[in-house]
Amino acid sequence: MSTPLPDGPFTLADLPELGLTRPHLRRLLACGAVRRILRGVYVASTLEDTFELRVAAASRAAAAGHVIVDRTAAWVHGLETYSTSEREVGPAVETCCLRGKSPTRRSDVASGSRDLSADDVMVVNGVRVTTPLRTALDLGCHLRRREAFAALCQFARHHGITASVLAPGVRRFARRRGVVQLRELAVLVDPRFESPREAWTFLAIHDARLPHPTPQVWIDVDGVPTYRLDLAYPALRICVEYDGWDFHDRDEDQVARDRARRKWLRDHGWIVIVIKLGDFTGDCLERWIGELREALRTAYTTRRW
Repeated sequence: MSTPLPDGPFTLADLPELGLTRPHLRRLLACGAVRRILRGVYVASTLEDTFELRVAAASRAAAAGHVIVDRTAAWVHGLETYSTSEREVGPAVETCCLRGKSPTRRSDVASGSRDLSADDVMVVNGVRVTTPLRTALDLGCHLRRREAFAALCQFARHHGITASVLAPGVRRFARRRGVVQLRELAVLVDPRFESPREAWTFLAIHDARLPHPTPQVWIDVDGVPTYRLDLAYPALRICVEYDGWDFHDRDEDQVARDRARRKWLRDHGWIVIVIKLGDFTGDCLERWIGELREALRTAYTTRRW
């Protein structure tokens, strides 16, 4: 008879009480009955990924008296800033202690000390975590540039942390390491991006000093909003679309719809530039940026469609 799994997060220390051993846990992970939610923290795969579950998982991993910060805080607030590989192995929990206190030495926790005001921290079910605003500001300074921009845009979309909301915090961080990046990115933040890669695409266009496209543009067919474009220059009939790593894994109906949509757009005078996962560096980046630059240069037409 199989051992019932708990209805909340558990750690390796809980295994004896649950009647499990590490080999049992490895088998449960291998068969998909259990998933690793953070480094050293596990849940039954049947449990829904909710805010409450994330808070409970973070509380099991955080050291006593510490504040959950950075990407772990973003995760608690419902945002995904971890890479696919990090999610597979379980990311380390990021926490901090207040200045003057000692960071934890636990191997499953990335910790340091930080100055936090009372307004920077919120308590959720007994767990101290940086607020969405403070988390956004920290990630805007700490993460690599494109990941930082994507995270800021997620906070704008899901928590209302727009450029105007960020501005006082940017001024407050005037001498902080990373604030130059934060200051530059904050004014570009847009809540309309629906995925991190859309934000990456926009940032690449900005970096190429090309005109900014409009996110999430609807195209009417016979007066009905029918096709939505990731990034577009509607007046010039140019759009840029991102296809993720799972493009070829989607069902055939979705693939057929995408092909039909792009054919309709091209048949009606649109230039469609499609970007994939590996197109953000090197020659691949230069290729599609060059296509877009040329399209923008030659897009003007007097033809009536």
